[in-house]
Amino acid sequence: MSPTPGPVAFKAACPDCHARFELDAGALRLVIGGSRRTTFYSFTCPQCGTAVRKPAGERIVELLTGGGVSTLRSV
Repeated sequence: MSPTPGPVAFKAACPDCHARFELDAGALRLVIGGSRRTTFYSFTCPQCGTAVRKPAGERIVELLTGGGVSTLRSV
């Protein structure tokens, strides 16, 4: 029997307070829009409470969706 994989943790950093931390899938949101400009992921910094929004390219989208991050598709 192979071991059951544990929860996925994503490394992130806050552009405001510069803290570095790990977030689980439930702390992240992914929005897939019709263009690169409207595709992004977001989270709230656990250190300072800032709402952070960062662009998500193809690889990031792949990693986040594969890790169970909830996804919203916008048109």
